[in-house]
Amino acid sequence: MPLRIDVITIFPDYFAPLQLSLMGKAQQSGLVTIAIHDLREFTSDRHRSVDDTPYGGGAGMVMTPEPWGQAIDAVVTDQSTLIVPTPAGKLFSQPVAAELAHSTHLIFACGRYEGIDQRVVEYYRPRIDVRELSIGDYVLAGGDVATLAMIEASVRLVPGVLGNPESLVEESHQLPGVEYPSYTKPPTWRGLDVPEVLLSGHHDQIARWRAEQSTIRTTHNRPDLLPGS
Repeated sequence: MPLRIDVITIFPDYFAPLQLSLMGKAQQSGLVTIAIHDLREFTSDRHRSVDDTPYGGGAGMVMTPEPWGQAIDAVVTDQSTLIVPTPAGKLFSQPVAAELAHSTHLIFACGRYEGIDQRVVEYYRPRIDVRELSIGDYVLAGGDVATLAMIEASVRLVPGVLGNPESLVEESHQLPGVEYPSYTKPPTWRGLDVPEVLLSGHHDQIARWRAEQSTIRTTHNRPDLLPGS
């Protein structure tokens, strides 16, 4: 069974990149199906409204629950996982991506403005798996960018999507830290040489160098990933 993904958004054109490169090939090969749905198609007023002022006051607008309920009901099954991208959610990570990659059906609800009426999450949480997820400690204009990132991170982990599954073994967030630096031809570029050990052909020495460089890079860029942090 292919991984089924439904994306609900007010900007369907935002997801054109999903037809390109690895994501496009994954769909062409039948390993993944991705459908994009326009939330405004599930409105009932002539203005196709999807937002209103927040109860309790405050700046901005809140997305109303009824269009979301109609849109989700149109695609949901007992095996669905509903994902709501939000800066208030749990942190999306490589282990979460791996978990989603082995799901049956993912529904992404791309909110905008001040977010989606919380009753949408409250309604579906007792019925299906619901995840409020954040891709980082910052705020975006909407959930579309976060959804693109989460789809790509998850789909590339679906068995068969990558031509060489060994590509998944030695990469950042699969290793204890981040990945070591990579080099290719030419051996000298603008006065900078490829580290000699990589040209040596000694696999044990190369493995040790890569492990050392991974530790150095992790210490410099992501010390929070080091043991005991």
